[in-house]
Amino acid sequence: MKAEINPSASLRKRCSAELSRIRSEHSRTIKNLREVANRILKAVQSKEKIILYGDADPDGIASVIVLKESLEQLEARIVRVYFPDREKEGYGINEKALKILSKYSPALFITLDCGVGNVKEVKMAKDMGFEVLIIDHHKMLPEVPEASLICNPRQRGDKYPFKELATAGIVYKLSKVLFSSIGKGFRPEKFLELVAIATLADQMALRDENEKLVREGILALDFTKREGLKSLMKINQFKNFNLSEVRQKIISPLNSGLTKNHLNETYLLLIEKDSEESQKKAKNLIKRAKIRKEEIKRVTKEIEERIDESQKIIFEGDKTWPLILLGPAASRICQKYIKPVFLFKKGQEESAGAVRVPSNMDGVKAMIGCHQLLKTYGGHPPAAGFRIKNQNLIKFKECLIKYFKLYL
Repeated sequence: MKAEINPSASLRKRCSAELSRIRSEHSRTIKNLREVANRILKAVQSKEKIILYGDADPDGIASVIVLKESLEQLEARIVRVYFPDREKEGYGINEKALKILSKYSPALFITLDCGVGNVKEVKMAKDMGFEVLIIDHHKMLPEVPEASLICNPRQRGDKYPFKELATAGIVYKLSKVLFSSIGKGFRPEKFLELVAIATLADQMALRDENEKLVREGILALDFTKREGLKSLMKINQFKNFNLSEVRQKIISPLNSGLTKNHLNETYLLLIEKDSEESQKKAKNLIKRAKIRKEEIKRVTKEIEERIDESQKIIFEGDKTWPLILLGPAASRICQKYIKPVFLFKKGQEESAGAVRVPSNMDGVKAMIGCHQLLKTYGGHPPAAGFRIKNQNLIKFKECLIKYFKLYL
């Protein structure tokens, strides 16, 4: 990774011109999108250190890649890419990660597909000397982090009409602004397949902008220059370019990447430039996807054996359940029983879990009503997550039952 790059004088001049153009433009866009671009271009000009901190799912990974490769064209000084290990660190910004990254302070700390639920952690990052920019698409909570800028179409005061973009879709728009600063030769359309994959993997609504992004992104797969995607399609005999095949033969393996040393296997596959090496990485993920599928079945079966049909909600935890499998398991159980599902991996002092609720309910809103019992929480109305001290688990369950009585 390039840690020490000094932008040329001509590039700094073009960035300066772009800053002026952005400041003078008032076209309708996502709130703070142009301000984020403005701040990044300023960082390029002044050779500031930049950290990209992304969630380790396909949307977060795609978002990091789109922004990273855009910034590399600007010769930005990216000093670290970091993905938290969900099993060890949980979701979003966490104290352990900040301690590891503190050696890079001061720096521009950009979060992708996470951050809006990290009030305490953002304050900690600021106290360490980081300037935090949050690019996220999850539901905003009552308390908002004190980041320098938040770019999220769901935030208060955002008049952008379409709220269902994946984070990669937001970063794609940001890339368009950034790419316009360096003239011809760099086109954000090169990222369309990543945006489509992220949108489908995050199960965003396939309408409006998303419909177009996914349609064009799937078509772009046929011409992709990413060795990782080409390897996945070749090994999995990808032929039909339809939603079902994309989910089964591309997204399923990409969902299976593990995070090691704060870099995710899916990320490493998608940035791999060597054909032979990418085939090795792709085969590994395909193999892991098959194992993951069986593990999800096993965990789901264990949970179902505990379920009492009379329960208003399904609230179960175990110290042996891998946290990364609880989202898919909760989805299956929620679809089958049409009830709110809260599953968690129980640690020694704390537990972390996944939430899935029927389409007419809001899991995040339910947790807002119980927020005093939680360490962190957030996500989308039908799919979310939480972290809690074990001493509060029983009270949390009681609080949720009280909330969901309105629906059940």
